[in-house]
Amino acid sequence: MILFILAFRNLFRHFRRTLTLLLTVAMGSGALFLFKGFNTGIMNQYKDNTIHAKTGHGQLNTEGYMNEVYERPWKHWISEPDKIKAELKAIPEVSHVFPRIDFYSVVTNGALNVAAKGTGVDGDEEADFFWTINIVQGETLRNQADGIILGVGMARALKVKPGDSLTLIAQTVAGRANAVDVTVVGVYHTGMKEIDDSTFRIQRKVASELMDTDKVESIAIGLKSDEMWPQFAKTVKGKYPQLDATPFEILDKVYYQNAVDWLGQQFAVIQLIIVFIVTLGITNSFAFSVVERTAEIGNLRANGESAWEITGLLMWEGLLIGVIGSVVGVLVAYLLNVIVIPGGILMPPAPGLTRQFHVKIELQWVSAFVACGFGLGATLLATFVASYKRVRIPVGDALRHRS
Repeated sequence: MILFILAFRNLFRHFRRTLTLLLTVAMGSGALFLFKGFNTGIMNQYKDNTIHAKTGHGQLNTEGYMNEVYERPWKHWISEPDKIKAELKAIPEVSHVFPRIDFYSVVTNGALNVAAKGTGVDGDEEADFFWTINIVQGETLRNQADGIILGVGMARALKVKPGDSLTLIAQTVAGRANAVDVTVVGVYHTGMKEIDDSTFRIQRKVASELMDTDKVESIAIGLKSDEMWPQFAKTVKGKYPQLDATPFEILDKVYYQNAVDWLGQQFAVIQLIIVFIVTLGITNSFAFSVVERTAEIGNLRANGESAWEITGLLMWEGLLIGVIGSVVGVLVAYLLNVIVIPGGILMPPAPGLTRQFHVKIELQWVSAFVACGFGLGATLLATFVASYKRVRIPVGDALRHRS
């Protein structure tokens, strides 16, 4: 206890030196805390853009469908989708169920023809869940019986706007040509060029008529929480052994999973650099502080204090500075995020995207403890390294030392 009291009093003997050490620790802990929050925010931005623009939390297909290439894929589509939809909605983890038909079609305005991939959806149910589609003209697809929404690149290529008419030409599952007339109700921009340039959505009923089938290729799933997929997949496997449940990170591995893995490694390297630089700064500051106190250390040694007792006193000082500095750094970082940048940071288009987006710095308690732990650990390490040799120099040399 006496060492703690002496260490606390020593903090006020050289206030400017103590303040410098506190600021060094605070800046390191605060920077790490903010960086972890930025990292979390950008990862969640990628996740939301995938889940709420394309795939949902995952989708169901017939067993083995995702790993095979079929000459007649519609023979392996899901039968009785509306019955399965009603049953899936009864599963506790599920909030939304979206049967879908994916097909290829020629889209024409009478003068221009564009080959594109269409998706038949239940517009009214999908409209609120897939909110990152970003309608830039008109409105989203809801209950418009003959409505179509298409990517901004397709709309530009076809030179159409909301209210214009288009014709879709496709082959039925029996191999016959079929066509339907639709009306443009909206133009969307997901930020992913391959989607915006070559995709559209129409009502599932219209797609079923165009393809002449009552089956669906997949059933997309929206869950009440992102973490519920493993339990949902387990339930589906027991209840529907003929279906495979695939999570969104596998469905969109090229855009989401690869990007997250790449950014994760990049952030890890940057984080390591921050830790290294801040630790060096703390070590340098403490080394200078201990060198200044060489004569004092000599007096303590001359009075009978052991090297380990003096090291213990210095470690207590380091502990107090580490705790106070880390907590202050985390609190300042939190206030900076809440007051100065509450809306996040506007970022340029990320790899694979074509639009800007705001990244909110998502601070978490776990990250706060990690940042404080880093500040405290770095301070204790720096104190020990700086003091170990200094407290063991000969007493005479220490007493003759002049700051």
